[in-house]
Amino acid sequence: MEPATDRSDLLSDLEIIESQPLAQRAEAYEALHDALARRLESGPAGVSRP
Repeated sequence: MEPATDRSDLLSDLEIIESQPLAQRAEAYEALHDALARRLESGPAGVSRP
């Protein structure tokens, strides 16, 4: 699953995930979590860290 690029994409992804059977939902939430965590850890684009 590709990470959502904005709020509406995230909401769409969540609606799709919620429509899936439980086992698939768990896998999809895990993939979404991993993608969002990578984005968060990479920080904002164009901003350097100390």
